[in-house]
Amino acid sequence: RLKRKEVGNIVCATSLFFLVVVSISIMSHSSWCTAGGSGKGVCPFSVALFAGSAFSYLNYVRLRSKSAVAKCCIDEHKQTYIIAGDIGGTNSRFALHRPGQKDPLLVHIYPNEEALKTAPTYHHATLMPFLKKCLAEVDEWKALGEKEVLSQIQIVGCLATAGPVTTNNDVFMVNLGENGGSIDGNEIEKCQDGLLSLVVRCKLVNDFVGQGYGVLDLDYDKEVIELLPGSKAKMNDLAPICCVGAGTGLGECFLTKSSLATKLGYECYPSEGGHADYVPRGPLEVELLDYLKRKFSSDHRISVERVVSGRGLANVYEFLAQKFPTKVDKSVHEEFLNAGDQQGRVIGVNSSTEGSLAQQAVQIMCAAYGSEVGNAALKFIPTGGMFVTGGLAPKNIGMIQGEDSPFMKAYLDKGRMNGLIESIPIFAVMNEDVGLRGARVCAEREYNAM
Repeated sequence: RLKRKEVGNIVCATSLFFLVVVSISIMSHSSWCTAGGSGKGVCPFSVALFAGSAFSYLNYVRLRSKSAVAKCCIDEHKQTYIIAGDIGGTNSRFALHRPGQKDPLLVHIYPNEEALKTAPTYHHATLMPFLKKCLAEVDEWKALGEKEVLSQIQIVGCLATAGPVTTNNDVFMVNLGENGGSIDGNEIEKCQDGLLSLVVRCKLVNDFVGQGYGVLDLDYDKEVIELLPGSKAKMNDLAPICCVGAGTGLGECFLTKSSLATKLGYECYPSEGGHADYVPRGPLEVELLDYLKRKFSSDHRISVERVVSGRGLANVYEFLAQKFPTKVDKSVHEEFLNAGDQQGRVIGVNSSTEGSLAQQAVQIMCAAYGSEVGNAALKFIPTGGMFVTGGLAPKNIGMIQGEDSPFMKAYLDKGRMNGLIESIPIFAVMNEDVGLRGARVCAEREYNAM
């Protein structure tokens, strides 16, 4: 059975073919096209019609070939699987699905710092080991064996990556590895190295596009916490939705519906809002800003991500440790110095100690977090829901939930716009697999378009 897109392509091609035929016929036989009635010459109208037809057809072929790079690779005789990936600065999460099924066959997480030490490319470092794990642990793959898997299975994947994805389907992630790293979806599709050859399509999207589509998959009764009472009842299913989430970095996105075609659902749009300017809210934060400008050799500004993120939490603690050296807990500080890219985790784990620098660092970070979420709420007025996602929300929910928490105090502190802020439904998402869910949604869309 032909899909509507395929029928449209056939109709378009057929129409163009007949247009060319008619043009040639007119040029060859029509007496009113002859020059001076002598039966010689060519009608300018026919030339223009023919040239236009030829141009249209060639343009059609170009666009068709451009959009069919992956489509030509789909083999209807093979079994297709979906791979979803959520690629953060610290970890890479992968899940294997059958098309149309939400429950994964296998999920695994790879720490990037360890995986990237020896592999030549990102996909050799993480995707290859995951495919090998699928072969070893997924029953239907195990039953086939590697040789039959290579001949009978194909994969459509989507990787939600923490960085701006280019139109060439690649991304440079500034927080991947020590000096940043690249992921290229086209190179993954071309790779014929063992199990990587199974991947016939690898779509890259911004990680917060993944988060955005992922929140549509949440159970609002079980997987989120209302940060303002009555938020679920206030949700407007035609209004914008916004996500702000801190993990290794800070991401932001928004979703809208078309007012002309609401049945098509929400479309998600990425942003780099996490790199907007950090604005201090008090004298100590002004000192923090000056410290960070010196640390990162910036004369005028610092990104809010330098404060609101796992690495941002480490930055805040560093500042406090040099400002208040007598309050430093030596054992915590020693652990912090040896923690590599897990320094923020060390501070979070030790933040329950009353009066500690670790606790103060989390309070400062959460206040800045709430302030930035409030800024996003003012910009997008997301009465469809403001969702606080990312790994830091569930880990620090005690400083996020409640009107007296550092987060909510800053979120609600918007002066003349307080009434507007209070009208927006806001939730803390307690699941850390939201990006992975959204990547699956995007992979399904890619597969269905093939």
